[in-house]
Amino acid sequence: MNLNDCLFFGHNENPKLIKNESFRITKPIQFKFENENENENENQNENKNQIKQISSGFFSTIFLFKNGKAIEYFTEEYLFQNPKQNPEKIQIENIQKVTVGFQNEAILTKEGNVFAKGKGINSNNPNEFINISSLIEDKNDRIIQDIVSGYSSIYLLTSNQNAYGIGSNISIKLNSYSVEKKEKPILMMKNVSKIFSGNFSNNTFLLNSNQELFGCTSIPDERLGLGKSKVARKTNKLTQIQNIPKGKIIDIQCGCAYSIMLIEDENLKRKLYSCGYYQYNGLGTFLHTYEFTEIESPLFRNDYIIDFSVGNYHNLILTSNSKLIGFGLNNHGQLGTGDTKNRAIPIQIELPKLRFNEDISNYHVYCGSWHSFLYYSPSFSNLEEDLIKLFERKEFCDISFKTENGEIIEAHKLILKYRLNQNENEIEKLQEIISNKSIKESNQIFEMIYSNRIINPKLYSEIKEIINYNEKIEETMKRIYLNENGKDFIIERKEKQYKFPKLILIMRSELYRGMFLSVTEDTSNKVTDYSELSNKSFQLLEYWIYSNQIKEEIQITKGIINEFKQIQIYLI
Repeated sequence: MNLNDCLFFGHNENPKLIKNESFRITKPIQFKFENENENENENQNENKNQIKQISSGFFSTIFLFKNGKAIEYFTEEYLFQNPKQNPEKIQIENIQKVTVGFQNEAILTKEGNVFAKGKGINSNNPNEFINISSLIEDKNDRIIQDIVSGYSSIYLLTSNQNAYGIGSNISIKLNSYSVEKKEKPILMMKNVSKIFSGNFSNNTFLLNSNQELFGCTSIPDERLGLGKSKVARKTNKLTQIQNIPKGKIIDIQCGCAYSIMLIEDENLKRKLYSCGYYQYNGLGTFLHTYEFTEIESPLFRNDYIIDFSVGNYHNLILTSNSKLIGFGLNNHGQLGTGDTKNRAIPIQIELPKLRFNEDISNYHVYCGSWHSFLYYSPSFSNLEEDLIKLFERKEFCDISFKTENGEIIEAHKLILKYRLNQNENEIEKLQEIISNKSIKESNQIFEMIYSNRIINPKLYSEIKEIINYNEKIEETMKRIYLNENGKDFIIERKEKQYKFPKLILIMRSELYRGMFLSVTEDTSNKVTDYSELSNKSFQLLEYWIYSNQIKEEIQITKGIINEFKQIQIYLI
């Protein structure tokens, strides 16, 4: 880890995260893993050791790294175990995501399996990870694409867009008033696009494929934004939330007695809204809010909100102007203000110099129960995820497919050409397969083609003869790089011209995404001049755009970083 890749502040016990530091850390300090010096030789490749995600409950904290491995810090009381070493490596490979609740943990692998442990998950041995996705009764619904923790529960979103819950039923509200524990996943709702909850919350929200929001809770004071007339009763059953602020729901995070929603409006302006029970100033207002109400502050009124996080009763916001802003409970210094005073009104937090202060978009905030992290993690995690994002966006689509009911699915011919064995006949075969499928099945087929992952074994059996499944995405991208066909944008450098596909540049760069998707400027023949770049820097840029990797033989120097700054490109 480089200096200030990860900052920490707040409660430094249960578990003890930083040795030789006080019980409370009220100002952000560098977080350093206890075994970092021992593994110094192993950690020379920083890309493999970058933090991908942090998740923390009351008794444990898990760090997930870009290489798919994870380590865990936990207290001796956690799950009645007495660890010999802290942190400990989690003995599961290819981890995609981790989530930690009050006394449970879940791990999602890149293959779509979920391993979990804890009370309410495995009564016989709460310390042992078990495959809970394999317990879903419908065998065709066992590939998981997302996991979320509640206070005493774990939620699963399957590749078929169905939401399941497992754990203490009083907290997971499985459309039932029963309080018994469920140690098998129970179907909550179908056609779900996202699940939202909080590691310390009894609130749960489900967003369906029609962008309708449903919520449930087990404590009357934890309001869901249903309105004042609804606050006197528990809402154990999923209930549709009306009067949602206009715009696209980006995220919802839940604290102990409140929820905060991030909305992006039609002008791409991001705003925060809160609802719930006023306690310890966690709402950003001075009153209870019975419906989602905008959190207003001059600190971020004109800023783009990059990231936000909700803890027990404290909240952090990260903006495009390199501001870290917090409000709520601060009894352990979890707001990083240098004191332990609670803050009802958002306050800016003073930060030490970060790794790339001008590249704040690659930082993320995370609020644990009584502590907080600010960590560096490049936003493009891998090419598979980028290709899925590309498929979900319809700009530059140039080929259409019709489903059995006549619905149209648009795709990118350049990508299909290299994912379907480079044969025009394969595209015709794909059209024939799609013509007999529903819109949902067709979308899954394209997702498998774009991501190179088997998310539906039954459908995969029908396309495996035409899809280049054994080839890595990186190899596909390199073949696109070597082939002149489909390259429709010129980058000029020292009187030489280099062609790149606009499609790939959109996927790989925020700069080009803004350039090509602009509705006010004609970029069809626009040329970008990179004459300022040295040979080494241009080689690095070219390789990175296609592979999302830094050439091992090229060492990143301050000079290279400064060159990229001048042309508004940041290696992520």
